[in-house]
Amino acid sequence: MNVYLLSILLGIIEGMTEFLPVSSTAHLRLAEAFLGVDLQNGYWKMYTIVIQLGAILCLPLYFRSRIAEFVSTFPQGRDGKHSVANHPLTLTAAAFLCTAVPAFLLTKLIGKNLESVRVMAAALVIGGVVMWVVDALYCPPPDSPRGRAGTGRFRTEDVNEMSLGQAVWIGACQTLSAVFPGTSRSMATIAAGQIAGMSRPSALEFSFFLSIPTMLAATGYDLFKSFRHRPGAEPIGVAPANAQEWLVLAIGFVLSFVVAYLVVAWFMQWVRKRGFTPFAVYRIALGILVFAWLARH
Repeated sequence: MNVYLLSILLGIIEGMTEFLPVSSTAHLRLAEAFLGVDLQNGYWKMYTIVIQLGAILCLPLYFRSRIAEFVSTFPQGRDGKHSVANHPLTLTAAAFLCTAVPAFLLTKLIGKNLESVRVMAAALVIGGVVMWVVDALYCPPPDSPRGRAGTGRFRTEDVNEMSLGQAVWIGACQTLSAVFPGTSRSMATIAAGQIAGMSRPSALEFSFFLSIPTMLAATGYDLFKSFRHRPGAEPIGVAPANAQEWLVLAIGFVLSFVVAYLVVAWFMQWVRKRGFTPFAVYRIALGILVFAWLARH
């Protein structure tokens, strides 16, 4: 396949799946394998890291007003009732640390699972079932008997209302997406938020906020290891060697950024009116298809 067309397809796939609870890692790996990309090639390893960075960089732009509000009101908050201990910026940092420390300690296991399509397929199916069950139990439709009974009255409806315990729980659950690729970082954090008493929109918004430091740290660390690996060690990736490779990389980066921005805008509106069931069903179906493909190959 033409490398420019390949970059267009991969950039779109990354942008579409990075923030949906369907696992961008699984989609990108499976797409690369299906399209004949050499997953051991240093350039394409680096390419994958960079286009993920392109997608994540859309969040500071999309949430620029919300982020500016958090920064300008720190530590009292917009209502003047917060402190350093429970301000949204502090809670985001706490959740990030609860992910970063275990993930760093489990680096070898993460690297091993990242190459396993079987692990991804299992994580897709199990994650889909978990998401379906959690969404049904903790966020019933308003017109359902449980919804009319007022089950949502005591939920956390805004990120400003979160507690430190909720943030720590969500951060710890996010580690699952690192250890088991295919789980989906978005799925893990959204489901964890719902279990902790958060509404769909607030769980999703905090998931987005948490993904900024998480993904920037992860991609930044991978890029650092790619370009400054230890002598004798196997590099994660290599820098573009010519103008064509730079252009291919730029195409994937820009497309992942633009598509991800549009997906975030759409997803925020979708969640306010509908649940996560369609994504759960999709995950389960895709996981089953991958298992079927593995059985034949």
